[in-house]
Amino acid sequence: MAPRAVAKRLLVPAAVLGTVAAAFAYVGTVDPNEPGHYPVCPLLRLTGVLCPGCGGLRSAHAFITGDLGAALGANALAVIGYVVFAAGWLAWTVASARGRSWRIELRSSQLWAVGALLVVFTVVRNLPFGAWLAP
Repeated sequence: MAPRAVAKRLLVPAAVLGTVAAAFAYVGTVDPNEPGHYPVCPLLRLTGVLCPGCGGLRSAHAFITGDLGAALGANALAVIGYVVFAAGWLAWTVASARGRSWRIELRSSQLWAVGALLVVFTVVRNLPFGAWLAP
């Protein structure tokens, strides 16, 4: 396997990593806890209901600055998403380096389970007993 061929196959995973790293670097330096830097969630603003993404920027900021407890407190589901993304990206990169294709192929039951998890997370974090999931 020629090093040039491997490098060419790794261009897209490297570009994705660079883009995600740049986004995290930005959120790590521009604190979402300071008002005025980021827009307010439209669902929260219009209805007062926390969406599954509410607290995601604060979670990313805490995660990138090394405060895992604050990251989980701001949006635990987002932290799980960061870890899942990292594992998927790593698997994709290894497969690309080996010249293999890699795809995530979820069955409809798995997609429904992910959707149900998002709905349950959203409902629970908006109820009094689930306030510990709210940012």
